Parts: sequence; structure tokens; C-alpha cells
Amino acid sequence: MGTTQLETVPEPKYWHLRTVLSEALDSEFAVGEILPNERDLAARFGVARATLRQALEQLELEGRLQRRRGVGTTVAPPRMGVSVGTAQHAWPGGPSDAWQALDCVLEVPPAAVAETLVTGREEPVHVVRRSRVTHGQPVAAELLYVPADSVPAIDAPSGAARARAVLRELQRLELERQENAVELGSARADEARELDRLPGAPVLVVTTRFIARGRTAALSVATYRADTCRLTFGDSGGVQIHHGPERQAS
Repeated sequence: MGTTQLETVPEPKYWHLRTVLSEALDSEFAVGEILPNERDLAARFGVARATLRQALEQLELEGRLQRRRGVGTTVAPPRMGVSVGTAQHAWPGGPSDAWQALDCVLEVPPAAVAETLVTGREEPVHVVRRSRVTHGQPVAAELLYVPADSVPAIDAPSGAARARAVLRELQRLELERQENAVELGSARADEARELDRLPGAPVLVVTTRFIARGRTAALSVATYRADTCRLTFGDSGGVQIHHGPERQAS
């Protein structure tokens, strides 16, 4: 690789460098590839390391790069599109569901969840833990709360097998509709560990109520990494992986 000098431009130098770096990511680097160190990159583009850091930080905010402790700066996978709509109705765990079931326990949910499910404050529910991974990186974590009377026939003892059993039983119910709500939040310590982020990192929290028999039959609280997700609105619901060049900031 030769040395590329930046021309004099009216925009901030770091912003022009961000554009040049973005083009280099598209043409020279693959998803997950580790970038050269800051000293080499600064020399290549003929800029101060402080300018380079500003450009790298901007690309990280846009979800183009990921900085991982002990690894370095890597090229991020395309952003996941979190599509919020009402037309699609599907229970979690269906054939097109990309989530991975990890565990399931029977426990008393938080008070706000119990209120939404209209269960007693001390009444235990099935809590299914699931994960969403793309390009080998965790991008979302979900807690799915299911009242015991929604899935009465669960015979698997524990773990992922029990989680899959709960999801199978949900498919037997006739889903009337689902309702989504989205808010920006900060990752708690447990969520940060699951998502490979630091506590307090920005996240998108998508809450979905699944309605059957005229009541909330299940409640999903899914936490998405804000640096790898793009919020979109439309008639279609669910979550899709967007491949290709669509990597602009939300």
C-alpha cells in the first residue's frame, strides 16, 4: 500500500479522512478483519494520530468499525435492521426466526412484566433467554416472558431444550396480533456481557406483546446493540439482516 496524501478541503480534515477510510473499508477490508495500527494508518494518510482517532471514532459511531479490547479495531458487519411494523404476525421460534434459544427458567418476573402479563406479582412464568448473532458477533439479547397457562404442556427439564419446548407450545396458539414499542437505553452489566460491550453502552430496547385469546400470551424484551442496528419503520414487522452496502448511520 502506498502513501495517500489528503488534498486541502473546506470540510474538517477528520471528516474527509472518515470518507476516505469508509471507501477503503468497502474496497480493501473484509468484515471482521483487523485494521492496521494507528501509527501505520496515520502514516498512510499523512495525518496526525489525533485526526485519525477522530475519524475512527466517527466510523465506530456509524457502526462501520468495532473496537474490541485485546483484539483491536475490526470492520463491523452490516447493520441489522430493526423493522417496526404491525403487518407481520409470527410467534417467536418459527421457521424464519434467526434467534438462538439458550436457556429457560421458571421464575417470578419483574413487577412491570407481571402487570403487562396480568399475572400475580408472585406467580412464576417461563423466562426464555435467546441470543442473536451475525458474522460471529452478538448483536442482540432477548428475554421472552411466557405465562405458565400459555404453554401448559412443558416436559423438558431445563436449558435450551426447555426453551425450545416453550417456543413450540406457543406455535399452537392462534396469534391475534403483536404490538411493538422501541426506546433507547443503556446496557446493564449483564446485557453488556452478553453483547460484548461496556456497561452503559447505548442499546435499542424493543418490547413486543404477543396477543392471543384476547390477552398478552407472551412478552419479549429484546436488547440490540445500537452501534450495529438500524431502526426502520414500515408495514412489515420482525427483524431482518441487511446485507450489502447499506451501512449508513441511523
